Amino acid sequence: MSPNPVSSTPILRRTLIWSGVATVVLAIAAAVVGYLVGQENGLISGLLGVLIAAVFLGITGASILIANRWFGEPLYVQFFFAIVLGGWLLKLIVFFLGVIVLKDQPWLDPVIFFVAIVAGVLMSLIVDAVVLMTMRLPNVSDASLPSVAPEDVAPGAPTADEGPQRS
Repeated sequence: MSPNPVSSTPILRRTLIWSGVATVVLAIAAAVVGYLVGQENGLISGLLGVLIAAVFLGITGASILIANRWFGEPLYVQFFFAIVLGGWLLKLIVFFLGVIVLKDQPWLDPVIFFVAIVAGVLMSLIVDAVVLMTMRLPNVSDASLPSVAPEDVAPGAPTADEGPQRS
């Protein structure tokens, strides 16, 4: 793994941290509103909806952060897409298993559950937008430019690396 960080890594870390904080606030709000609307079933449904939204949205950011640890390696692109695609497949499998398990549960209030998931997704989008608009990321990142253009050096002339030629 390469010690060179990818320039998007601080942005993803900050997004995950702020999403975690916002998830706690949203979970408290969903628990209170869920309890007021549907008592215990509403409380559980609200908390579960926010938790599922947070986990699903966090898997993508975490998988990109994990994949970025291989930046600079010869197989970085293959590692990156394998890890991110693996995260998406994990979310797909967990989603279908969750639908099967939660489908006919008597303690689940589907309206509160749905509203909590939508609120979690909207919260994540707002956090992502605020973090991206406030972060400073160079237009050209993770690139190194040559110090001397080869066409600027006369044929036979020494380059800066070679020093003066001696005959």
